[in-house]
Amino acid sequence: MNNCLLMAEIVQAPQLRYTSDNQTPVAEFVVQFPGIKEGDPSAQMKVVGWGNLAQEIQENYRAGQRVLLEGRLSMTVFDRPEGFKEKQAEMTVQRIYDVSSLGTMTMAPPAVTPNPAASPSPQVASPATSPAASPPPSDPASNPSYDDIPF
Repeated sequence: MNNCLLMAEIVQAPQLRYTSDNQTPVAEFVVQFPGIKEGDPSAQMKVVGWGNLAQEIQENYRAGQRVLLEGRLSMTVFDRPEGFKEKQAEMTVQRIYDVSSLGTMTMAPPAVTPNPAASPSPQVASPATSPAASPPPSDPASNPSYDDIPF
């Protein structure tokens, strides 16, 4: 299974073309995303969308927009004029989302219910379990944060 999500910025406006055999729309554009570590150069990658999605990409997306891309990665190998082969990553996009406006939004922390018995959702006790046997609610401050995992 080859499926990935990539948040990137469009650096080259989408260009729409059609296949010669059955006139299927194809949109191609280039995105860039920051390096893994601070100080690493940004990387660029070609993105391709097909069919109705290609027309939507060409109509709704422009250079400078931040997008979330969902699709498949592949490696394209081509011959260089210098006499060697070069590999280039390419993404075939299946879904695309505009996230340009998300940079200015603030996210509220999740609501924490201190007493699980006071929650509005109904709880059904089975004969094998009782409310006294349920584990105590975990303290959110004691849960580790995994936000800084570099992968």
